[in-house]
Amino acid sequence: MTRLTTMTRALATTAICLAASIVQAADIAVVGGKTDDAFWTKIKKGVDDSRLVVEANGGKVSYLQLQTYDNLGPDAAGLVRTAISQGVSGIVIPNWVPEAEDEAIKAAVDGGIKVILMNAGSLEKAKELGAINYVGSDEYIAGAAGGYYFGKNGQKNVLCVNTLPGSANQEARCKGVIDGVTKAGGAGKQLPLPATSFGDPTAIAEAVKATLSQDGTIDGVITIAAGDADAAASGIQQAGKVEVVKLGSFDFNEASLDRIKNGSQLFAIDQQPYLQSLLAVSLLASHIDFGTDLPVRPVLTGPGIVDASNIESTLAGVSKGAR
Repeated sequence: MTRLTTMTRALATTAICLAASIVQAADIAVVGGKTDDAFWTKIKKGVDDSRLVVEANGGKVSYLQLQTYDNLGPDAAGLVRTAISQGVSGIVIPNWVPEAEDEAIKAAVDGGIKVILMNAGSLEKAKELGAINYVGSDEYIAGAAGGYYFGKNGQKNVLCVNTLPGSANQEARCKGVIDGVTKAGGAGKQLPLPATSFGDPTAIAEAVKATLSQDGTIDGVITIAAGDADAAASGIQQAGKVEVVKLGSFDFNEASLDRIKNGSQLFAIDQQPYLQSLLAVSLLASHIDFGTDLPVRPVLTGPGIVDASNIESTLAGVSKGAR
């Protein structure tokens, strides 16, 4: 072996060792909703399950949760800036209110942080911001599926109760519902309520009751969240419209599933939140750790309709905390 060959190999080995020394395992921050929110509990389980894989490869995952939903967009942007200051290598973030969040997300991307949009957003928005993918449901398509389901089951005038007006994904949901039921030969409209109504069962029930009392043609009500559906069910009952007005919801909780099983709720739209976070965190960590990429864009986890035909299989998933 010549001296030159020996030196070349030594230099190559040194370069490989230096490259290996600067590679860092994924350090991912997930921005999400409150963990006492039934929907985000499922997201959190997906985060926790994906954390096992990330940690096995030497990385870590942190969950940065909103404390309230009163200032949704700016608070989410603030959590992105917190993640940036912590020096993370990846961020998973719902793009709830683009006008409030986009600047912070772009700052993360410009700083070399890999980003995946999850739960709220779109592939187009991901491309605009420089994020590598979107994982979740297409909210407009989901809403249209729900509205069309109402129409095909005989409902002619559907009310979409929105307790987070101004949030891009919730506005898309209600628009989809209205367009879907219209396509099926019916009509629909949105009932926007103050964001403080989100999670306030009394406020939601009273608003639904009052609206149904004022407009006797409404025969379908859908809410943007499972907890809101509980309150809407109470409002329908208080208005004396249980036999006339059919209830639907985006997402579901135990009470929603019980109502579907006993026939007092028509359906729920499932976006599979567990899969959203499980896939988003796993894909982002793999991209950071190994340079892998996914040719499928976006990664859609919904919509699916949960009704009397598949309630039992859904309940089986619920028993394990993943549905």
